[in-house]
Amino acid sequence: MAKHGGYNGQMPGSMQNLMKQAQRMQQKMADMQKDLENQTVEATSGGGAVHVVVNGRKELVSVEIQKEAVDPDDVEMLQDLIVAAVNEAMRNADAMVNQSMSQITGGLNLPGGLF
Repeated sequence: MAKHGGYNGQMPGSMQNLMKQAQRMQQKMADMQKDLENQTVEATSGGGAVHVVVNGRKELVSVEIQKEAVDPDDVEMLQDLIVAAVNEAMRNADAMVNQSMSQITGGLNLPGGLF
């Protein structure tokens, strides 16, 4: 008995090509994520009083605080400077990841939160 619908257990050539492309893209993305672990971005606040480094996985790698930024009578200011520097570094990390993603996806505009 002949099968109708054209599917005989094998994918059409165009579907196979699409699957191969998806697998290549998936491998490139895995490689990119591994590379991003070693790439860092930096940010400062308070005119350089606080300096932070974040990697491409959005992990805080280091924090440097200048002595003059440490005022026991104004701890809140130091806390604000740290938060500002970390937030800026995280935005820089997002930009780095998005740039890497666009190189892989060819500008498909996939949501950044997917990876």
